[in-house]
Amino acid sequence: MPIRTASLSRQLHKNGQRLHLAMMSRAFSHGTDPAPSEQEKALREERNALKAAQAERRARALLPKAKPVKVVKEAKPAKAPKAPKAAKPPKEKAAKKSASKPSRADKQTKKAENLEAAKKADRKSAKT
Repeated sequence: MPIRTASLSRQLHKNGQRLHLAMMSRAFSHGTDPAPSEQEKALREERNALKAAQAERRARALLPKAKPVKVVKEAKPAKAPKAPKAAKPPKEKAAKKSASKPSRADKQTKKAENLEAAKKADRKSAKT
């Protein structure tokens, strides 16, 4: 039966408990002199096999791992240089639309002129 790789320490622990139980039952019932039973011998052999497998696995873990070979990608051919684009003719600047929309500065100066004109203008009396 193959040994599972992920559970050796747990198997060793369980085996040790069964072995200890078998040894204590033999010692309690027959004393320490009689030979070990078949069950105890089988448990000792299984424990030795588990320890050997664990040591082998630890030694195998120290070895360098096989790494996958990197895939070498083929180089793409270089693109042909593009022909330069024809130069565009320079844009003509649009004529300034001063009549359609006066600037803020024009509005301020006009307002100031209107105020000055209103101050200088002759005021008519209410009687005339």
